[in-house]
Amino acid sequence: MLVLRIFTALFLSLTVSLTAESSQHNNSSMNLLVIGTGYVGLVTGACFAEMGHHVICLDIDSDKIEKLKQGVIPIFEPGLEEIIKRNVQAGRLTFTTNYKESLTNSLACFIAVATPSDENGSCDIQYVLNAATEIAKHMNGYKLIVNKSTIPVGTGKLIQAHIQNILKERSVDYPFDMVSNPEFLKEGTAVSDCLNPDRIILGVENQTAASIMKEIYSSFTLTPDRIIMMDVPSAEMTKYAANAMLASRISFMNELAGLCEILGANINNVRIGIGADNRIGKQFLHPGIGFGGSCFPKDILALQAMAEAVNYDVPLLKAIETINVRQKKVLANKINSYFNNVKGKTIALFGLSFKPDTDDMREAPSLQIIAELLAKGAILRLYDPIAMEKALQLLPKNPHLIFCQSEYEAATGADAIAILTEWKQFRFLDFERIRSKMKGKAIFDGRNLYQPQELRTKGFEYFGIGVP
Repeated sequence: MLVLRIFTALFLSLTVSLTAESSQHNNSSMNLLVIGTGYVGLVTGACFAEMGHHVICLDIDSDKIEKLKQGVIPIFEPGLEEIIKRNVQAGRLTFTTNYKESLTNSLACFIAVATPSDENGSCDIQYVLNAATEIAKHMNGYKLIVNKSTIPVGTGKLIQAHIQNILKERSVDYPFDMVSNPEFLKEGTAVSDCLNPDRIILGVENQTAASIMKEIYSSFTLTPDRIIMMDVPSAEMTKYAANAMLASRISFMNELAGLCEILGANINNVRIGIGADNRIGKQFLHPGIGFGGSCFPKDILALQAMAEAVNYDVPLLKAIETINVRQKKVLANKINSYFNNVKGKTIALFGLSFKPDTDDMREAPSLQIIAELLAKGAILRLYDPIAMEKALQLLPKNPHLIFCQSEYEAATGADAIAILTEWKQFRFLDFERIRSKMKGKAIFDGRNLYQPQELRTKGFEYFGIGVP
Protein backbone atom coordinates (compact mmCIF):
# COMPACT_ATOMS: atom_id res chain seq x y z
CA MET A 1 0.00 0.00 0.00
CA LEU A 2 2.82 2.41 0.87
CA VAL A 3 4.50 1.78 -2.48
CA LEU A 4 1.17 2.33 -4.26
CA ARG A 5 0.64 5.58 -2.33
CA ILE A 6 4.08 6.94 -3.27
CA PHE A 7 3.67 5.89 -6.92
CA THR A 8 0.21 7.49 -7.13
CA ALA A 9 1.47 10.76 -5.67
CA LEU A 10 4.47 10.85 -8.03
CA PHE A 11 2.27 10.04 -11.02
CA LEU A 12 -0.23 12.78 -10.12
CA SER A 13 2.54 15.28 -9.55
CA LEU A 14 4.02 14.55 -12.98
CA THR A 15 0.61 14.58 -14.69
CA VAL A 16 -0.49 17.86 -13.11
CA SER A 17 2.90 19.44 -13.81
CA LEU A 18 2.66 18.54 -17.50
CA THR A 19 -0.98 19.68 -17.62
CA ALA A 20 -0.14 23.00 -15.96
CA GLU A 21 2.69 23.54 -18.42
CA SER A 22 0.44 22.96 -21.41
CA SER A 23 -2.39 25.03 -19.92
CA GLN A 24 -0.36 28.22 -20.10
CA HIS A 25 -1.87 28.51 -23.55
CA ASN A 26 -5.00 26.37 -23.09
CA ASN A 27 -6.37 25.92 -19.57
CA SER A 28 -7.88 22.48 -18.95
CA SER A 29 -10.99 21.90 -16.88
CA MET A 30 -11.19 19.70 -13.79
CA ASN A 31 -13.97 17.88 -12.02
CA LEU A 32 -14.56 19.63 -8.70
CA LEU A 33 -16.86 18.95 -5.77
CA VAL A 34 -17.96 21.82 -3.54
CA ILE A 35 -19.57 20.73 -0.27
CA GLY A 36 -21.95 23.33 1.16
CA THR A 37 -24.18 25.75 -0.75
CA GLY A 38 -24.08 28.78 1.52
CA TYR A 39 -22.51 32.10 0.55
CA VAL A 40 -19.01 30.69 0.14
CA GLY A 41 -19.83 27.32 -1.41
CA LEU A 42 -22.44 28.50 -3.88
CA VAL A 43 -20.41 31.48 -5.10
CA THR A 44 -17.20 29.43 -5.30
CA GLY A 45 -18.84 26.58 -7.17
CA ALA A 46 -20.59 28.89 -9.62
CA CYS A 47 -17.41 30.85 -10.31
CA PHE A 48 -15.32 27.69 -10.82
CA ALA A 49 -17.93 26.59 -13.37
CA GLU A 50 -17.82 30.03 -14.99
CA MET A 51 -14.08 29.55 -15.46
CA GLY A 52 -14.64 26.27 -17.30
CA HIS A 53 -14.44 23.58 -14.62
CA HIS A 54 -17.11 20.93 -14.16
CA VAL A 55 -18.52 21.48 -10.70
CA ILE A 56 -20.85 19.50 -8.46
CA CYS A 57 -22.32 21.49 -5.57
CA LEU A 58 -23.42 19.21 -2.74
CA ASP A 59 -25.55 19.92 0.30
CA ILE A 60 -27.31 17.67 2.80
CA ASP A 61 -30.31 20.02 2.73
CA SER A 62 -32.42 18.25 0.10
CA ASP A 63 -34.98 21.07 -0.03
CA LYS A 64 -32.28 23.62 -0.85
CA ILE A 65 -30.82 21.36 -3.54
CA GLU A 66 -34.22 20.82 -5.14
CA LYS A 67 -34.81 24.57 -5.25
CA LEU A 68 -31.37 25.13 -6.78
CA LYS A 69 -32.19 22.57 -9.45
CA GLN A 70 -35.33 24.59 -10.17
CA GLY A 71 -33.32 27.80 -10.41
CA VAL A 72 -34.34 29.19 -7.00
CA ILE A 73 -31.28 30.83 -5.41
CA PRO A 74 -31.35 30.80 -1.58
CA ILE A 75 -29.31 33.99 -1.13
CA PHE A 76 -29.15 37.40 -2.75
CA GLU A 77 -25.78 38.19 -4.28
CA PRO A 78 -25.41 40.49 -7.31
CA GLY A 79 -24.61 38.49 -10.45
CA LEU A 80 -24.88 35.07 -8.82
CA GLU A 81 -28.23 34.01 -10.28
CA GLU A 82 -27.10 34.79 -13.83
CA ILE A 83 -23.86 32.82 -13.46
CA ILE A 84 -25.63 29.81 -11.97
CA LYS A 85 -28.26 29.78 -14.70
CA ARG A 86 -25.67 30.09 -17.47
CA ASN A 87 -23.45 27.28 -16.18
CA VAL A 88 -26.32 24.92 -15.37
CA GLN A 89 -27.50 25.31 -18.96
CA ALA A 90 -23.95 24.71 -20.20
CA GLY A 91 -23.74 21.48 -18.19
CA ARG A 92 -20.80 22.65 -16.09
CA LEU A 93 -22.73 23.06 -12.82
CA THR A 94 -24.95 20.50 -11.11
CA PHE A 95 -26.49 20.10 -7.65
CA THR A 96 -26.82 16.95 -5.56
CA THR A 97 -27.09 15.41 -2.10
CA ASN A 98 -25.23 12.24 -3.15
CA TYR A 99 -21.72 11.97 -1.70
CA LYS A 100 -20.80 8.63 -3.27
CA GLU A 101 -21.63 9.62 -6.82
CA SER A 102 -20.02 13.05 -6.44
CA LEU A 103 -16.75 11.73 -5.04
CA THR A 104 -16.47 9.07 -7.73
CA ASN A 105 -16.29 11.78 -10.37
CA SER A 106 -14.25 14.47 -8.57
CA LEU A 107 -10.53 14.95 -8.08
CA ALA A 108 -10.68 17.94 -5.71
CA CYS A 109 -13.22 18.29 -2.90
CA PHE A 110 -13.78 21.78 -1.47
CA ILE A 111 -15.31 21.93 2.02
CA ALA A 112 -17.31 25.14 2.35
CA VAL A 113 -19.72 24.48 5.20
CA ALA A 114 -20.77 26.68 8.11
CA THR A 115 -18.57 27.05 11.19
CA PRO A 116 -20.82 28.86 13.71
CA SER A 117 -19.79 30.03 17.15
CA ASP A 118 -20.25 27.85 20.22
CA GLU A 119 -21.71 29.38 23.37
CA ASN A 120 -18.19 30.23 24.60
CA GLY A 121 -17.29 31.92 21.30
CA SER A 122 -15.11 29.10 20.00
CA CYS A 123 -15.57 27.82 16.45
CA ASP A 124 -17.90 24.84 16.03
CA ILE A 125 -16.29 22.52 13.47
CA GLN A 126 -18.87 19.73 13.58
CA TYR A 127 -20.10 20.40 10.03
CA VAL A 128 -16.53 20.35 8.69
CA LEU A 129 -15.91 17.02 10.43
CA ASN A 130 -19.21 15.67 9.10
CA ALA A 131 -18.15 16.56 5.55
CA ALA A 132 -14.72 14.98 6.11
CA THR A 133 -16.40 11.83 7.42
CA GLU A 134 -18.52 11.50 4.27
CA ILE A 135 -15.49 12.07 2.06
CA ALA A 136 -13.54 9.36 3.89
CA LYS A 137 -16.49 6.93 3.74
CA HIS A 138 -16.85 7.25 -0.04
CA MET A 139 -13.30 7.87 -1.31
CA ASN A 140 -12.38 5.60 -4.21
CA GLY A 141 -8.86 6.81 -4.95
CA TYR A 142 -6.62 9.85 -4.57
CA LYS A 143 -8.46 13.02 -3.54
CA LEU A 144 -7.32 16.56 -2.92
CA ILE A 145 -9.34 17.83 0.04
CA VAL A 146 -9.48 21.62 0.16
CA ASN A 147 -10.84 23.46 3.16
CA LYS A 148 -12.49 26.83 2.49
CA SER A 149 -14.45 26.96 5.75
CA THR A 150 -13.03 29.24 8.41
CA ILE A 151 -11.59 26.88 11.01
CA PRO A 152 -9.28 27.27 14.03
CA VAL A 153 -5.55 26.96 13.44
CA GLY A 154 -4.56 23.30 13.57
CA THR A 155 -7.94 21.95 12.44
CA GLY A 156 -6.47 20.87 9.08
CA LYS A 157 -4.27 18.33 10.85
CA LEU A 158 -7.25 17.18 12.90
CA ILE A 159 -9.29 16.62 9.74
CA GLN A 160 -6.39 14.75 8.16
CA ALA A 161 -6.14 12.39 11.13
CA HIS A 162 -9.92 11.97 11.17
CA ILE A 163 -9.98 10.88 7.52
CA GLN A 164 -7.03 8.53 8.00
CA ASN A 165 -8.84 6.83 10.91
CA ILE A 166 -11.95 6.22 8.81
CA LEU A 167 -9.90 4.88 5.90
CA LYS A 168 -8.19 2.53 8.34
CA GLU A 169 -11.60 1.33 9.55
CA ARG A 170 -12.50 0.68 5.90
CA SER A 171 -9.22 -1.27 5.49
CA VAL A 172 -8.19 0.93 2.56
CA ASP A 173 -5.23 3.23 2.13
CA TYR A 174 -6.18 5.74 -0.53
CA PRO A 175 -3.73 8.65 -0.73
CA PHE A 176 -5.04 12.18 -0.19
CA ASP A 177 -3.71 15.67 0.44
CA MET A 178 -5.11 18.43 2.62
CA VAL A 179 -5.06 22.05 1.50
CA SER A 180 -6.14 25.22 3.29
CA ASN A 181 -7.58 27.70 0.79
CA PRO A 182 -9.35 30.42 2.84
CA GLU A 183 -11.90 32.64 1.15
CA PHE A 184 -11.86 36.43 1.18
CA LEU A 185 -15.23 37.14 -0.39
CA LYS A 186 -17.15 40.27 0.55
CA GLU A 187 -20.91 39.89 0.56
CA GLY A 188 -22.34 42.20 -2.06
CA THR A 189 -19.25 41.83 -4.29
CA ALA A 190 -18.62 38.11 -3.76
CA VAL A 191 -18.92 37.12 -7.43
CA SER A 192 -16.45 39.73 -8.66
CA ASP A 193 -14.14 38.98 -5.71
CA CYS A 194 -14.15 35.30 -6.64
CA LEU A 195 -13.64 35.84 -10.37
CA ASN A 196 -10.99 38.54 -9.85
CA PRO A 197 -9.20 37.71 -6.58
CA ASP A 198 -6.49 40.04 -5.32
CA ARG A 199 -4.71 37.02 -3.85
CA ILE A 200 -5.11 33.27 -3.48
CA ILE A 201 -3.80 31.80 -0.22
CA LEU A 202 -2.77 28.14 -0.47
CA GLY A 203 -1.72 26.20 2.59
CA VAL A 204 -0.10 23.10 1.09
CA GLU A 205 2.14 20.27 2.28
CA ASN A 206 3.71 19.04 -0.97
CA GLN A 207 4.25 19.82 -4.64
CA THR A 208 1.43 17.52 -5.78
CA ALA A 209 -1.19 19.54 -3.94
CA ALA A 210 0.41 22.83 -5.01
CA SER A 211 0.40 21.82 -8.69
CA ILE A 212 -3.24 20.75 -8.68
CA MET A 213 -4.34 23.95 -6.94
CA LYS A 214 -2.37 26.08 -9.40
CA GLU A 215 -4.07 24.26 -12.24
CA ILE A 216 -7.52 24.80 -10.73
CA TYR A 217 -6.88 28.54 -10.46
CA SER A 218 -4.98 28.87 -13.76
CA SER A 219 -8.13 29.92 -15.61
CA PHE A 220 -8.49 32.91 -13.27
CA THR A 221 -5.48 34.44 -15.09
CA LEU A 222 -3.76 35.36 -11.84
CA THR A 223 -0.24 36.68 -12.02
CA PRO A 224 2.15 34.35 -10.17
CA ASP A 225 2.73 36.78 -7.30
CA ARG A 226 -0.97 36.65 -6.40
CA ILE A 227 -0.80 32.94 -5.57
CA ILE A 228 0.77 32.81 -2.15
CA MET A 229 2.02 29.44 -0.89
CA MET A 230 2.51 28.69 2.78
CA ASP A 231 2.08 25.96 5.37
CA VAL A 232 -1.43 24.90 6.36
CA PRO A 233 -1.55 26.43 9.89
CA SER A 234 -0.34 29.79 8.54
CA ALA A 235 -3.04 29.77 5.86
CA GLU A 236 -5.66 29.02 8.51
CA MET A 237 -4.39 31.95 10.62
CA THR A 238 -4.24 34.30 7.62
CA LYS A 239 -8.03 34.21 7.29
CA TYR A 240 -8.54 35.15 10.95
CA ALA A 241 -5.78 37.77 10.83
CA ALA A 242 -7.34 39.50 7.79
CA ASN A 243 -10.78 39.74 9.38
CA ALA A 244 -9.36 40.85 12.73
CA MET A 245 -7.35 43.60 11.04
CA LEU A 246 -10.37 44.92 9.15
CA ALA A 247 -12.59 44.73 12.24
CA SER A 248 -9.95 46.59 14.26
CA ARG A 249 -9.99 49.47 11.76
CA ILE A 250 -13.76 49.76 12.03
CA SER A 251 -13.75 49.69 15.83
CA PHE A 252 -10.86 52.17 15.93
CA MET A 253 -12.80 54.67 13.81
CA ASN A 254 -15.96 54.14 15.84
CA GLU A 255 -14.07 54.79 19.06
CA LEU A 256 -12.53 57.97 17.58
CA ALA A 257 -15.98 59.05 16.34
CA GLY A 258 -17.31 59.14 19.90
CA LEU A 259 -14.32 61.20 21.01
CA CYS A 260 -14.73 63.57 18.05
CA GLU A 261 -18.32 64.33 19.03
CA ILE A 262 -17.21 65.33 22.54
CA LEU A 263 -14.19 67.39 21.42
CA GLY A 264 -15.90 69.09 18.48
CA ALA A 265 -13.91 67.43 15.69
CA ASN A 266 -15.50 65.90 12.59
CA ILE A 267 -14.68 62.23 12.01
CA ASN A 268 -15.42 62.61 8.29
CA ASN A 269 -12.56 65.09 7.95
CA VAL A 270 -10.30 62.95 10.14
CA ARG A 271 -11.03 59.92 7.95
CA ILE A 272 -10.04 61.77 4.80
CA GLY A 273 -6.91 63.11 6.48
CA ILE A 274 -5.56 59.79 7.66
CA GLY A 275 -6.76 57.88 4.59
CA ALA A 276 -4.49 60.03 2.42
CA ASP A 277 -1.51 58.46 4.19
CA ASN A 278 -0.34 55.59 1.95
CA ARG A 279 0.70 53.62 5.02
CA ILE A 280 -2.91 53.65 6.21
CA GLY A 281 -5.05 53.78 3.06
CA LYS A 282 -8.75 54.57 2.70
CA GLN A 283 -10.33 51.15 3.18
CA PHE A 284 -12.48 50.35 6.24
CA LEU A 285 -12.18 53.81 7.81
CA HIS A 286 -15.88 54.67 7.74
CA PRO A 287 -17.45 55.07 11.19
CA GLY A 288 -20.94 53.76 11.69
CA ILE A 289 -23.16 51.68 13.92
CA GLY A 290 -20.85 48.69 14.28
CA PHE A 291 -19.93 45.74 12.12
CA GLY A 292 -22.06 42.64 11.63
CA GLY A 293 -22.31 39.77 9.19
CA SER A 294 -21.25 36.15 9.34
CA CYS A 295 -17.49 36.70 9.59
CA PHE A 296 -16.12 39.57 11.68
CA PRO A 297 -18.06 39.02 14.95
CA LYS A 298 -17.65 35.24 14.81
CA ASP A 299 -13.96 35.30 13.89
CA ILE A 300 -13.03 37.81 16.59
CA LEU A 301 -14.63 35.54 19.19
CA ALA A 302 -12.96 32.46 17.70
CA LEU A 303 -9.52 34.11 17.84
CA GLN A 304 -10.09 34.99 21.48
CA ALA A 305 -11.09 31.40 22.20
CA MET A 306 -7.96 30.08 20.46
CA ALA A 307 -5.80 32.43 22.50
CA GLU A 308 -7.54 31.51 25.73
CA ALA A 309 -6.99 27.80 25.00
CA VAL A 310 -3.21 28.38 25.04
CA ASN A 311 -3.28 30.93 27.91
CA TYR A 312 -2.32 33.89 25.71
CA ASP A 313 -3.86 37.27 26.51
CA VAL A 314 -5.26 39.28 23.57
CA PRO A 315 -6.45 42.64 24.95
CA LEU A 316 -6.66 44.24 21.49
CA LEU A 317 -9.07 41.56 20.23
CA LYS A 318 -11.19 41.97 23.35
CA ALA A 319 -11.30 45.73 22.81
CA ILE A 320 -12.44 45.31 19.19
CA GLU A 321 -15.41 43.29 20.36
CA THR A 322 -16.19 45.58 23.31
CA ILE A 323 -16.22 48.69 21.11
CA ASN A 324 -18.43 47.00 18.54
CA VAL A 325 -20.99 45.91 21.12
CA ARG A 326 -21.08 49.47 22.47
CA GLN A 327 -21.32 51.01 19.00
CA LYS A 328 -24.45 49.04 18.14
CA LYS A 329 -26.24 50.93 20.94
CA VAL A 330 -25.07 54.42 19.95
CA LEU A 331 -27.82 55.30 17.49
CA ALA A 332 -30.67 54.07 19.69
CA ASN A 333 -29.24 56.12 22.55
CA LYS A 334 -29.05 59.23 20.33
CA ILE A 335 -32.68 58.79 19.29
CA ASN A 336 -33.87 58.26 22.84
CA SER A 337 -31.93 61.30 24.09
CA TYR A 338 -33.31 63.50 21.32
CA PHE A 339 -36.90 62.76 22.35
CA ASN A 340 -36.01 62.52 26.04
CA ASN A 341 -38.27 59.47 25.92
CA VAL A 342 -38.91 57.62 22.67
CA LYS A 343 -42.01 55.84 23.97
CA GLY A 344 -44.90 56.30 21.52
CA LYS A 345 -42.67 57.96 18.90
CA THR A 346 -42.62 56.63 15.35
CA ILE A 347 -39.17 55.97 13.91
CA ALA A 348 -38.56 55.03 10.27
CA LEU A 349 -35.61 52.69 9.83
CA PHE A 350 -33.97 52.72 6.39
CA GLY A 351 -31.94 49.54 5.79
CA LEU A 352 -31.89 46.30 7.76
CA SER A 353 -29.16 44.07 6.26
CA PHE A 354 -25.73 44.33 7.85
CA LYS A 355 -24.36 45.93 4.66
CA PRO A 356 -25.71 46.93 1.23
CA ASP A 357 -26.12 44.55 -1.73
CA THR A 358 -26.97 41.56 0.46
CA ASP A 359 -29.99 40.20 2.29
CA ASP A 360 -27.81 38.84 5.11
CA MET A 361 -29.14 39.79 8.54
CA ARG A 362 -26.64 37.83 10.62
CA GLU A 363 -25.34 40.01 13.48
CA ALA A 364 -26.80 43.06 11.71
CA PRO A 365 -26.66 46.21 13.88
CA SER A 366 -30.27 46.86 12.92
CA LEU A 367 -31.38 43.93 15.08
CA GLN A 368 -29.82 45.48 18.19
CA ILE A 369 -31.24 48.92 17.38
CA ILE A 370 -34.72 47.49 16.77
CA ALA A 371 -34.61 45.58 20.07
CA GLU A 372 -33.45 48.70 21.98
CA LEU A 373 -36.12 50.98 20.51
CA LEU A 374 -38.93 48.45 20.91
CA ALA A 375 -37.96 47.93 24.54
CA LYS A 376 -38.32 51.69 25.06
CA GLY A 377 -41.81 51.70 23.50
CA ALA A 378 -41.08 53.13 20.04
CA ILE A 379 -43.16 52.36 16.94
CA LEU A 380 -40.91 51.29 14.07
CA ARG A 381 -41.56 51.51 10.35
CA LEU A 382 -39.04 49.30 8.52
CA TYR A 383 -37.79 49.24 4.94
CA ASP A 384 -34.91 47.49 3.17
CA PRO A 385 -34.59 47.04 -0.61
CA ILE A 386 -33.68 43.34 -0.38
CA ALA A 387 -33.69 42.00 3.20
CA MET A 388 -37.39 42.36 4.09
CA GLU A 389 -38.12 38.64 3.77
CA LYS A 390 -35.17 37.69 5.98
CA ALA A 391 -36.18 40.36 8.49
CA LEU A 392 -39.73 39.00 8.64
CA GLN A 393 -38.31 35.59 9.53
CA LEU A 394 -35.99 36.94 12.23
CA LEU A 395 -38.02 39.63 13.95
CA PRO A 396 -40.80 38.78 16.40
CA LYS A 397 -44.39 39.61 15.52
CA ASN A 398 -45.12 42.92 17.16
CA PRO A 399 -47.83 45.53 16.47
CA HIS A 400 -45.13 48.18 16.84
CA LEU A 401 -43.16 46.72 13.89
CA ILE A 402 -44.55 47.88 10.55
CA PHE A 403 -42.96 46.57 7.33
CA CYS A 404 -43.15 49.04 4.44
CA GLN A 405 -42.79 48.80 0.66
CA SER A 406 -40.54 51.83 0.17
CA GLU A 407 -38.52 54.37 2.07
CA TYR A 408 -41.21 56.96 1.39
CA GLU A 409 -43.91 54.76 2.85
CA ALA A 410 -41.69 54.16 5.88
CA ALA A 411 -41.25 57.93 6.36
CA THR A 412 -45.00 58.51 6.46
CA GLY A 413 -45.95 59.89 9.88
CA ALA A 414 -42.44 59.36 11.27
CA ASP A 415 -41.10 61.54 14.07
CA ALA A 416 -37.57 60.65 12.94
CA ILE A 417 -35.65 58.63 10.36
CA ALA A 418 -32.64 56.45 11.11
CA ILE A 419 -30.28 55.30 8.33
CA LEU A 420 -28.95 51.84 9.23
CA THR A 421 -27.63 50.48 5.92
CA GLU A 422 -25.90 52.53 3.24
CA TRP A 423 -27.90 51.32 0.25
CA LYS A 424 -27.11 53.42 -2.82
CA GLN A 425 -30.73 54.43 -3.33
CA PHE A 426 -30.73 56.13 0.07
CA ARG A 427 -27.98 58.51 -1.07
CA PHE A 428 -30.26 60.36 -3.48
CA LEU A 429 -33.60 60.62 -1.73
CA ASP A 430 -36.24 63.18 -2.64
CA PHE A 431 -35.92 65.01 0.66
CA GLU A 432 -38.76 67.41 -0.07
CA ARG A 433 -41.04 64.43 -0.49
CA ILE A 434 -39.59 62.81 2.64
CA ARG A 435 -40.08 66.00 4.68
CA SER A 436 -43.69 66.35 3.52
CA LYS A 437 -44.52 62.84 4.71
CA MET A 438 -42.84 63.09 8.12
CA LYS A 439 -44.42 64.31 11.32
CA GLY A 440 -41.04 65.26 12.80
CA LYS A 441 -37.82 66.48 11.22
CA ALA A 442 -34.91 64.51 12.75
CA ILE A 443 -32.56 62.32 10.70
CA PHE A 444 -30.15 60.00 12.50
CA ASP A 445 -27.54 59.07 9.94
CA GLY A 446 -25.88 55.88 11.18
CA ARG A 447 -23.70 55.66 8.06
CA ASN A 448 -22.79 59.34 7.54
CA LEU A 449 -24.33 59.34 4.07
CA TYR A 450 -25.34 63.00 4.03
CA GLN A 451 -23.85 66.44 4.40
CA PRO A 452 -25.20 67.90 7.67
CA GLN A 453 -25.48 71.47 6.41
CA GLU A 454 -27.31 70.42 3.25
CA LEU A 455 -29.99 68.58 5.23
CA ARG A 456 -30.33 71.45 7.68
CA THR A 457 -31.05 73.84 4.82
CA LYS A 458 -33.83 71.43 3.77
CA GLY A 459 -35.47 71.76 7.17
CA PHE A 460 -34.10 68.68 8.96
CA GLU A 461 -32.28 68.27 12.22
CA TYR A 462 -29.23 66.12 11.46
CA PHE A 463 -27.35 63.72 13.74
CA GLY A 464 -24.45 61.66 12.39
CA ILE A 465 -21.70 59.50 13.83
CA GLY A 466 -18.67 61.46 15.01
CA VAL A 467 -20.11 64.70 13.64
CA PRO A 468 -20.35 67.59 16.13
